[in-house]
Amino acid sequence: MSTSNSNRLTRRGFTLTALAGLGVTTAACGNGVGSSGAQKIDARVDATLSEMYNTYPNTRSLAQKATGLLVMPLVTEAGFWLGGAYGRGALRVNGVTVDYYSTAKASAGLQIGAQQYAHVLFFMTEGALSEFRYSSGWAVGGDMEYVVRDTGDSVAADTTTLRSPVLAAIFGRAGLRLGATLEGTKYTRIIP
Repeated sequence: MSTSNSNRLTRRGFTLTALAGLGVTTAACGNGVGSSGAQKIDARVDATLSEMYNTYPNTRSLAQKATGLLVMPLVTEAGFWLGGAYGRGALRVNGVTVDYYSTAKASAGLQIGAQQYAHVLFFMTEGALSEFRYSSGWAVGGDMEYVVRDTGDSVAADTTTLRSPVLAAIFGRAGLRLGATLEGTKYTRIIP
């Protein structure tokens, strides 16, 4: 019995096919890629903050205590063995946008599906905000404290949490993938 080379799926072919599918899936989702710049990002940031404050009212007091907020209105994450996520947003200090950032994440392992979500990072100290702003590419580690992580969570802000230099809220999920986490996510300053 002979098998045609065109019918055989090699590991390399599978990986290339999976990456192409991931690219198409991510591009098909409206995550702001190719949008018309700063005005559109700022409008999405305003809407995201409004949604967060209405859904989780206690985040308003966290925002007032924070030295800065990084708001990512829409992050699209997809994976089929190999995965990735991308989104764009703005850094606000004293309620004013000071910089724009993209977020990206790559992952490998047993995963399938896609989801979209928003997230906000609360910089609770000047040192944490400065480290973020002046690094060439800042990445989230495993020590991130979450104040909102899953749909239905309440704001978990106690005195221990408030001592953390950076807090995160993930909300507004839609999709078929479980377990959004920011660990390993990299943020890079952009010009929209």
